[in-house]
Amino acid sequence: MSIIESHPTIDDAYPTRKSSEAALLYRQDPVVYGRPEDGPIDAATLEAYEADGFLTVDQLLSPEEVEDYRAELRRLSSDPEILADERTVTERDSDEVRSIFEIHKISDVFARLVRDPRVLGRAKQILGSDVYVHQSRVNYKPGFNGKDFYWHSDFETWHAEDGMPRMRAVSISIALTENFVHNGGLMIMPGSHKTFVSCVGETPEDHYKESLRGQEIGTPDPSSLSILAEKHGIELFTGPAGSATMFDCNCMHGSNGNITPFPRSNVFIVFNSVENTCVEPFSAPAPRPEFIGARDFTPVTG
Repeated sequence: MSIIESHPTIDDAYPTRKSSEAALLYRQDPVVYGRPEDGPIDAATLEAYEADGFLTVDQLLSPEEVEDYRAELRRLSSDPEILADERTVTERDSDEVRSIFEIHKISDVFARLVRDPRVLGRAKQILGSDVYVHQSRVNYKPGFNGKDFYWHSDFETWHAEDGMPRMRAVSISIALTENFVHNGGLMIMPGSHKTFVSCVGETPEDHYKESLRGQEIGTPDPSSLSILAEKHGIELFTGPAGSATMFDCNCMHGSNGNITPFPRSNVFIVFNSVENTCVEPFSAPAPRPEFIGARDFTPVTG
């Protein structure tokens, strides 16, 4: 384990999966690109986002809106065509739906959510530019057997396998069921977004087919996780349906499995700056399919 400073190059500012030794690299990019006057996020919240790497919205959606999205979740999970689609991922040891990707293209209901100014406006403000959807999905995490999402930085995967050059993307997770402390809620290490964990292990061909069910390549080593956790601590997000968390692409985050009777479903949208469009993968044989990492960089408009 080494702690070194990385120096950006034209080819790769954040090398990963290229060494037999893990490393912690200093972030080379800004966190917030916009200003308070550019959108709905006030100055204090932007400042906290820059420091912690995330912000929360107690009620982004009304109860009536939440029920509309829940109804759409039920429709999608019972549609035979959707279940047979390659964009639908099931749990490793069951036929339970784990995630449905490219949800904003599958569903008109979720397509409207992507364009909603409460969502889009915040993303454009943080990234300081027009944005496009790099990835969208719904996560079901059903009661009793919803599996965990191990600790990871999304940017590590998007950089290595999708070719995202720099840290200029933001994710929003909107709860469609209540998040309790016991049903597998999102955990983030505050401030971890300012350190890039360079992972070990080469990326296998078609790695996405296995990683969507349970990622192993591209996950941080225990020593790196211990260093980050001891420095930053861990915050667990709870809240009612309709609440939301926005977080930087390099935040170290994960969630436990769900063995309670209470499902935990959310919609997850990744916005990337149009000034940070993906190139060839930095540490993979080929780009992942477009439904996982978009190659259409058309800006989202309200």
